Amino acid sequence: MEPDQHFPARRRLLAGAAAFAAAAAVTPLTSADATSPRKRPRKSAGYPPVHWHPASSGNYTAANRPTQYRIDTVVIHVTQETFRETLRIFQNPRHKAAAHYVVRSSDGYLAQCVRERDIAWHAGNWNYNTRSIGIEHEGWIDDPKWFTESLYTRSALLTAAICERYGIPRDRKHIIGHVEVPGATHTDPGRHWDWSHYMELVKGVSSWDHKWDHKGDGFWDRKGDSFWGHKGDDFWDRKGDGFWDREGDEFWEDLLDS
Repeated sequence: MEPDQHFPARRRLLAGAAAFAAAAAVTPLTSADATSPRKRPRKSAGYPPVHWHPASSGNYTAANRPTQYRIDTVVIHVTQETFRETLRIFQNPRHKAAAHYVVRSSDGYLAQCVRERDIAWHAGNWNYNTRSIGIEHEGWIDDPKWFTESLYTRSALLTAAICERYGIPRDRKHIIGHVEVPGATHTDPGRHWDWSHYMELVKGVSSWDHKWDHKGDGFWDRKGDSFWGHKGDDFWDRKGDGFWDREGDEFWEDLLDS
């Protein structure tokens, strides 16, 4: 459905914590013969970092997936709203809808609004809601300028990680647009969404150089987009929203428990 520093020693400390948590919590994406452009063994891809922006509990159903319901589909949406407004709407219990993730156009920033184990109300079809992960992308279906390369690449990495975690084939039968949900009244992601390019990115994720490690596009310490220390949006120790230690809301433990 708008765009959102600490001292070096702290950043190094947090980097170590993040590496440990990622290794513990996320099933890696690997390729036996894939190597980076620097000719060294490929690191696992796993989930890209996300920021927790919880939707109102009135916009999803608490569940225990995939034990309670299998997950075999990823549904691609376009918000028809700005990123910021989309998050605001998902926090409104009267809206009665939310997706699991929202991707910002300008830089591919990923917001998670609903845990994957829970059933987000995003597809307009209960059966598809129970079995799918919904990903919203900031923009409008009739204006292709919103579909930036950052949006495509960060979303594709997320989709590939979801597919790896749940054993979902990376094909158009299992990665679909909202318009393809039976009974859908929505037409997103629309004719300007580049499915060919997106699926190429999703399928090729294990051969990418990591965006957070690639020279010139360091995801962790890119100036103006520092994941650990972005002023006003410190992911690790933001007051009241500590990602690792918020009581009852440990994301990596949720991943293990799902």
